[in-house]
Amino acid sequence: MRGSIHKYAKVGLIHFMAYPSTGSGEGPILETLRKIALDEYFDAVEITWIKDPATRRAAKKILETAHMEVAYGGQPRLLTQKLNINDLNEEGRRKALATLIEGIDEACEMGASGFAFLSGKYEESRKEEAYQALLKSTREICAYAKSKGNIMVAHEVFDYDIEKSSLIGPAALARRYAQDICKEFDNFGLMVDLSHLPLIRETAREAILPVKDYLVHAHLGNCVVKDKGNPAYGDQHPRFGFPGGENDVDEVVEYLQVLLDIGFLNEKKRPFLSFEVKPVGDEDPDLVVANAKRVLNRAWARL
Repeated sequence: MRGSIHKYAKVGLIHFMAYPSTGSGEGPILETLRKIALDEYFDAVEITWIKDPATRRAAKKILETAHMEVAYGGQPRLLTQKLNINDLNEEGRRKALATLIEGIDEACEMGASGFAFLSGKYEESRKEEAYQALLKSTREICAYAKSKGNIMVAHEVFDYDIEKSSLIGPAALARRYAQDICKEFDNFGLMVDLSHLPLIRETAREAILPVKDYLVHAHLGNCVVKDKGNPAYGDQHPRFGFPGGENDVDEVVEYLQVLLDIGFLNEKKRPFLSFEVKPVGDEDPDLVVANAKRVLNRAWARL
């Protein structure tokens, strides 16, 4: 037993996943954000776009009053608008870039320390072209973020052939990508997510060790891979222990152990470690969140 997990990480929750009705930038944003802010278990929260300026101001006041760390997820801006940051159509790429630039502005407005995004779909026959388009976009994103005060940019590694079908992708390509960008920018890194590892067909060690020098953010979650008829199949982030799911306490233990071994979880510079969990069907979001906290407590107690 190492003492509290909070000594080693800023434990967070992805607001727009736990309460998916807010992912469009509208909905019960303030009510649900207040629930998270009132829960002292959470040091941090990850938010996404909030379309109404008055709601943004009220949300910022909640987060400041509660003394919470904030990160910003740009993924919904791309996914809900079906935009692709590595689109080989230049007009499409520029549209995707524009919404992420707007997201960086909003992240800065909200006092976020980090900004995350994901790569888009690609054709295998034109994979290298898509990769070069991604590099071009990422350089522009990092340069803009640097101009706004050096907000950290994180690319989240997703599945490459199941649901999101993102370019990045397996660990080897994620490593190449991070190496290429970090040659020019010191405000870029990678984000890994436990719930994506079974989708990518990599173990925690296979996914993390190759990119350990570039890892800046981590997520905890679950997924369903084996049964396409399961309502949570794919990248749906069901609760831990969900029927047919891949991740529960044992898998969280393994994941945390790897993050400890590489020094990602540490007492000197605590990183973000956030739950990415989502209710399935009519599940109560608050119970799904309680589930996640219990699983992390049980897993950490075994280390």
